[in-house]
Amino acid sequence: MRIGVLTAGGDCPGLNAVIRSVVHRAIDNYGDEVIGFEDGYSGLLDSRYRALDLDAVSGILARGGTILGSSRLERDRLREACENASDMIRDFGIDALIPIGGEGTLTAAHMLSEAGLPVVGVPKTIDNDISSTDRTFGFDTAVGVATEAMDRLKTTAESHQRVMVVEVMGRHAGWIALESGMAAGAHGICLPERPFDPAQLVKMVEERFARGKKFAVICVAEGAHPADGTMDYGKGEIDKFGHERFQGIGTALAYELERRLGKEAKPVILGHVQRGGVPTAYDRVLATRFGWHAVEAAHRGEFGKMTSLRGTDIVMVPLAEAVTELKTVPGDRMDEAESVF
Repeated sequence: MRIGVLTAGGDCPGLNAVIRSVVHRAIDNYGDEVIGFEDGYSGLLDSRYRALDLDAVSGILARGGTILGSSRLERDRLREACENASDMIRDFGIDALIPIGGEGTLTAAHMLSEAGLPVVGVPKTIDNDISSTDRTFGFDTAVGVATEAMDRLKTTAESHQRVMVVEVMGRHAGWIALESGMAAGAHGICLPERPFDPAQLVKMVEERFARGKKFAVICVAEGAHPADGTMDYGKGEIDKFGHERFQGIGTALAYELERRLGKEAKPVILGHVQRGGVPTAYDRVLATRFGWHAVEAAHRGEFGKMTSLRGTDIVMVPLAEAVTELKTVPGDRMDEAESVF
């Protein structure tokens, strides 16, 4: 069997662990040939790929990013790929394609599968927002980075009697903000799923200061937004990939709190530092298991599906099911977090 693999969308800790696992399982167990398409679906369309043997993946398990490179694909080019699916199978001689990525990548994978490409998807996103899987690799690493940042910021916030507003990733799902905020003992958590009222945050900070606690740390997801009419904050433009350009809720909220409180409030935007660096042990293991099972599925002919974590088991679920809707934070999880503020 000749297997093609690619990584698309945003980079994520654990991508290289999947690539390594695919290569080892395919070559060691089945004697397969593996090729890696460079820079995501762009490499697939532009015929840019290279052979992946055991030497090519040596030493990459703990390495961040992706050795294959990554990019996002414009919708017009995705339609082009679907129209030329049969030609790509013939030109590359591939018996299976394993795309590794998040919602956009898996949606493209589903479209390519419908067009006739033999696809087995592997879900990846630090946002943990892919439905049909309990966890995605990269999330644990991102939560750890955000938690450590808030642990460190607490000491400087207390030293200078400041309010720190820490913005973490999470466009439409607030899993990183929820779990890192809880782990770090943040005094407020703002998620995309539940509009916040800055007046309540002001009240919380004032009550803390009245009790002699002269600082506060608030964790806010990048996609969080205030309730209508509570503060000025507008929607951003839509980019060519269909994503909203956010206006910087961390900075806007810090400014609003400082204005209302008359106390210093500082925004800290963690940004891409959450996506970089070495993956945690948990993410390395999960990524390795996903790669192993993706190869097994390809040899069983289970195409049009993706790997999924259910409890402690890896199972295969239809791509169509996985991309129907995002997995957002449910109300009861938000209630749990709020109960410990």
